[in-house]
Amino acid sequence: MQQPRSGPFGEPPPPQAPAQEAGGSVRPPMPVPARRILGMRVDATNYAHAAQQVLRWARQDESRYVCVATVNNVIEAYDDPGYGAVMEAADLVTPDGMPLVWGLRLLGAAAATRVYGPDLTPAVCQLAAEHGVPVGFYGGTEDVLDQLIDRLVQRYPGLRTVYRASPPFRPLTPAEERRTVEDLGRSGARILFVGLGTPKQERWMAEHKGQVHAVMLGVGAAFDFLAGRKAQAPGLLQRLGLEWLYRLVHEPRRLWRRYLYRNPRFVALFAAQLLRERRPPGRRAQTR
Repeated sequence: MQQPRSGPFGEPPPPQAPAQEAGGSVRPPMPVPARRILGMRVDATNYAHAAQQVLRWARQDESRYVCVATVNNVIEAYDDPGYGAVMEAADLVTPDGMPLVWGLRLLGAAAATRVYGPDLTPAVCQLAAEHGVPVGFYGGTEDVLDQLIDRLVQRYPGLRTVYRASPPFRPLTPAEERRTVEDLGRSGARILFVGLGTPKQERWMAEHKGQVHAVMLGVGAAFDFLAGRKAQAPGLLQRLGLEWLYRLVHEPRRLWRRYLYRNPRFVALFAAQLLRERRPPGRRAQTR
């Protein structure tokens, strides 16, 4: 049965409020299993777990970062050990794409579900609004940020948006980097949504962990989708794992390499991983 949708953003039903301990602290969510897909860790989390974990870290003023991962992240990590280390150091890696959900299930995490950036963002915003946790947004254009924040505040009236920045597409100078960190610190944001695109956003979050005292969520194209600037794939295509085809048709020049080169490589490499891991131990030992 199709899961009901609850809002104009197409988000899943909201996560349950986090359990409270004595003194008002948030009880840690139950741990979730993780598996390695082409060597990269992916956590078999869900919307409720991920949103509650983010809220708990934020209320404890921790500097953390969360990556929402697709096939693109996995192949980037496979090809680039430096980027692989960035993904490995993430505090939570969610399966944003259906191929990773299927991969987790094939590797034994039977309860794995998709945790998609454009749906995780409203789920976290709802909890932030309910608990008075201030949020910020880093990335996108000024117009996109205006529309995105207007929509989110309309949907979640208690949401405190204390920071927004649309950085230039060029690398920031050291002075600009210092000013960004200082501005973020002064703003009081405890959750920072980062929409710079892969692999830039993951590298940025890793570089700023410990400097930015907030939970950073790299949510990719969620800013454009939630602002209404880009259309999301129909639900059926998303469930069939064909969102990539919808996006390729709409942005062929930007996305052709990501999907037509990296997706087939992922299928071949992951099939080889499954064959290796499912081969009987004796047969495996004889192979050289």
